[in-house]
Amino acid sequence: MGYRNLQECVRDMERTGQLVRIETEIDPHLQAAEIQRRVYQAQGPALFYARVKGCRFPMVSNLFGTRERTRFLFRDTLEAVRRLIALKIDPADAWKRPWHYRGVPAALWTMRPKRVSRGPVLENRTSIDQLPQLVNWPRDAGAFVTLPEVYTEHPDRSGFAQSNLGMYRIQLSGGQYSLNRQVGLHYQIHRSIGVHHAAAIRRGEPLRVNVFVGGTPAMMLAAVMPLPEGLSELTFAGALAGRRIPMISRTGQLPIYAEADFCISGTVDPQKVLPEGPFGDHLGYYSLAHDFPVLDVDAVYHRPGAIWPFTVVGRPPQEDTSFGELIHDLTGPILPTVIPGVHAVHAVDAAGVHPLLLAIGSERYVPYAGRRKPQELLTNANAILGQGQLSLAKYLLIAAQEDDPQLDINDVPAFFAHVLSRVDWTTDLHFQTCTTIDTLDYTSGELNAGSKLVIAAAGPPRRPLPTSAPPELRLPDGFANPRISLPGILALDAPPFVRGEGEVEPAVARLCSAVDANHPLNAFPLVVLVDDSQFTSRSLNNFLWTTFTRSNPAADVHGIGSFIHEKHWGCRGSLVIDARLKPHHAPPLVEDPAVSKSVDHLAAPGGPLHGIL
Repeated sequence: MGYRNLQECVRDMERTGQLVRIETEIDPHLQAAEIQRRVYQAQGPALFYARVKGCRFPMVSNLFGTRERTRFLFRDTLEAVRRLIALKIDPADAWKRPWHYRGVPAALWTMRPKRVSRGPVLENRTSIDQLPQLVNWPRDAGAFVTLPEVYTEHPDRSGFAQSNLGMYRIQLSGGQYSLNRQVGLHYQIHRSIGVHHAAAIRRGEPLRVNVFVGGTPAMMLAAVMPLPEGLSELTFAGALAGRRIPMISRTGQLPIYAEADFCISGTVDPQKVLPEGPFGDHLGYYSLAHDFPVLDVDAVYHRPGAIWPFTVVGRPPQEDTSFGELIHDLTGPILPTVIPGVHAVHAVDAAGVHPLLLAIGSERYVPYAGRRKPQELLTNANAILGQGQLSLAKYLLIAAQEDDPQLDINDVPAFFAHVLSRVDWTTDLHFQTCTTIDTLDYTSGELNAGSKLVIAAAGPPRRPLPTSAPPELRLPDGFANPRISLPGILALDAPPFVRGEGEVEPAVARLCSAVDANHPLNAFPLVVLVDDSQFTSRSLNNFLWTTFTRSNPAADVHGIGSFIHEKHWGCRGSLVIDARLKPHHAPPLVEDPAVSKSVDHLAAPGGPLHGIL
């Protein structure tokens, strides 16, 4: 049976040696976040902070810090959830192997939220300023809740069946918010809360919102689960927790999760917005200040012995990587049943998730043709980009399963090698312009706006992929330090970006015009222009992060020997991606040196973090 609440989880983690208590006072302003980043990178234990500066509530972090610990948290229920998903894929299998699904009826029962009249969360009240004021990055606008479970119901059809539980940023302090009376509510596009908010605006009435913090870890995972619109996350949380989720129902009020550690209850005025942010975010940059809805706070509740769970948002990988891995393991088998012909999709965490998708599809159209080319793959790609949060993808690389049935979607270097050895830059680039991308992606210079590029490859290999820069390689002035990032991918230092009057930035235009068809640069199917090629090529993660978080396809993809034919853009030589930092980009995240030194001291011999960091 899963955990009823966070207190049970913490005790179990400590009993099994997976959690360490820190009795030294820790500052929630930058220091706690620095500790969490480091302990995650060290694959260390969960940490319980018994003394939090300026706050009477203890905190806990890194509960999901390793793949093994995340699975340990749900060890009693994961198999039952997998079998529920297997039944969705093939309901007839239950008749073939009834004993295999013997636990399914109990799991189905736990998926029904339970109405209760009271619960621990309502036993005490506090105020926003008494909560842990966690600040992750030096330029953050204030404190925010990093593991919120934001609950709403559809104004037209109230009830659990039409509810949404999502993880949206809740700004507690700073900016123009009235302390203790208002908090910021930042949700990204294509989230179900937006449907509820739109309905409330249409009705001209406030949207009731409850923000839960803590409770069973199943509620935290459910809040980030990409479920279809209209399917309540409470049902998934119950199955994963192994028990029905108790919700306190009161006449005229939005239900409150009974086992939560905290609940911020309030309403969103349909006519009110305030600037929210900036905040460091999961792409590794600051998301800038923009107008977002305001939650007018009615009450802040907490249970006896309440614990504040938190994580850190920043350049991946971070703790939320474990969320993504588990979600992929659970939901990956469903996708082929939703999109015929698609076998696997991988949202690449190191590239910030939404900026880069890899996919394996089928290429069965015209099987009698002599030369195979992407056709069905384009149908697959359009279907992928029409699915929920996958629609926010910026780059989608898709390959045909028939060309290599053993191709592993999770082996990123092998996938790039497969695509780059086969792709035809004259025909296999497909752009979507003036469209939506991730709210947190500023590569276009606009909020929620940008472009997409589908790269589809099918057929036999057409070129070898060089693994070293040729000695005869000569580059135009200003371009230097060629380094191999992956086979067939060359990173070049380029001059600082300058916005010119033409459609192509001056340095890029100079490079592309100086390279003719016989130039050795064209041996590399992909050339990436960067500010620091040594950093970019130092690791796979650096290459993925730099290339796909610093480029907007329509503006930053260029090519040697480029052309337009019947509105199709292609190139006859190397594809060139301009991944330099640009003036309109959001600034990258950098730690505060003084805070880093304070954590070094805590990790020194005799310090509370010695042996952990």
